[in-house]
Amino acid sequence: MSLKGKSAIVTGSTSGIGQGIAEALAAAGADVMLNGFGDQDAIEAQRAGLEKAHGVKAAYSAADMSKPDQIKAMVTDAEKAFGKVDILVNNAGIQTVAAIEEFPDDRWELIQAINLSSNFYAIKAAMPGMKARNWGRIVNIASAHGLVASPYKVAYVAAKHGVVGLTKVVALETAQMNITCNAICPGFVKTPLVEGQIGEQAKANDMSEEQVVKDVILASQPSKRFVGIDELGALTVFLCGEQASSITGTSLSVDGGWTAR
Repeated sequence: MSLKGKSAIVTGSTSGIGQGIAEALAAAGADVMLNGFGDQDAIEAQRAGLEKAHGVKAAYSAADMSKPDQIKAMVTDAEKAFGKVDILVNNAGIQTVAAIEEFPDDRWELIQAINLSSNFYAIKAAMPGMKARNWGRIVNIASAHGLVASPYKVAYVAAKHGVVGLTKVVALETAQMNITCNAICPGFVKTPLVEGQIGEQAKANDMSEEQVVKDVILASQPSKRFVGIDELGALTVFLCGEQASSITGTSLSVDGGWTAR
């Protein structure tokens, strides 16, 4: 599937799921603006690697997804770099785990800002250009937690449910404009963040890492395997293609059967 001639922004794309999606879009021929935090030399190597491997333009924005003005500036910078923004993938996210009565107020606010409000501000900034060209693809990376809940994740679950609702509204508003908006709802993916949690859980509970994966991390995932980042990249590319032009307002579970229960 070719996305040659299209240009994309992928937030939170310097590692994990976002990095995989950016790679998949570039492999399909799209110019890509990366975004996220991390070692600057590593980020530059990633950016240059996309250009060399796939013959596309790649740029980078250090925009903080908790800052609306920086999000707007990121979209403007992408439009300057590529001439337009055809594809927006809202992927940036953070997590904190705590009981409601102990949940830090500042973490609640930050999780809502990064996991939910950033999607709104990025869509708002990119929408005028998409409407003017009568073409756009918006993919919001929600979570299985956008469809079901788990204890001790109040801010994350609330934000991801919000992303699903936001997706539906955007889809309805743009249904006649050749603009689609969909949410992808992954189960557990073996990202660096999850790998760190595995080690921490193993140490805290005196378990092997294999036991933690099977009995803790993947307990709710019937497939008993992690979702592959490549699977999420492939689905994103498909949703951005012409063959998916009638798919909009959906929340697509990629969770090994988790939300089928």
